[in-house]
Amino acid sequence: MILRLATTEDVDALMALRIEAEGWLAAAGIDQWRNPRTRGPALAKWVADIEAGRTWVLEDQAVVATVTLALPDMDFWRTTDDPESAVYVAKLITARATKGSGLGSRLLDWSGSQARAQGKPWVRLDCWRDNLALQDFYMREGFAHVRTEAPTHRLSGWMGQRLASVVRHPDRLLTTSSPQFSGSKPLEG
Repeated sequence: MILRLATTEDVDALMALRIEAEGWLAAAGIDQWRNPRTRGPALAKWVADIEAGRTWVLEDQAVVATVTLALPDMDFWRTTDDPESAVYVAKLITARATKGSGLGSRLLDWSGSQARAQGKPWVRLDCWRDNLALQDFYMREGFAHVRTEAPTHRLSGWMGQRLASVVRHPDRLLTTSSPQFSGSKPLEG
């Protein structure tokens, strides 16, 4: 499996991943991403990330995962956090068919490789404030809880970060098909 930059031709496949994730989350009692008030702006932001070359897809016969290396979300991150010191993981989604394969963990390792390649010491993310299972997953993956923000116009806000040097699955690294992103291997030193 190789990661590649998403194109607008991938939007249908990405939406199918998201809708599958929405259904799974709803069945687990988590109403993430289904809020009609926030869905439209979130989807517009995702398309903008695709067009800007920040969204990646992982294919294995079909699109099975995606991750966006987003701009810092200033609804959550403060200037005192040194926002430029990190790569920001957003819209990390894996197909339910890949459950148990560690694919989400491997995408986090790959995100760290991108931060290292850019000389950034941190990988950061935010997730929904009431999605405790997802917060626990990130903590198991080495993320530390930074703080929780609760802007009234957002449902996300649990913020975590881990050092970009953390590689939890060195034997199962993902690579990219784009030569400008060659940071798929851990750096020496």
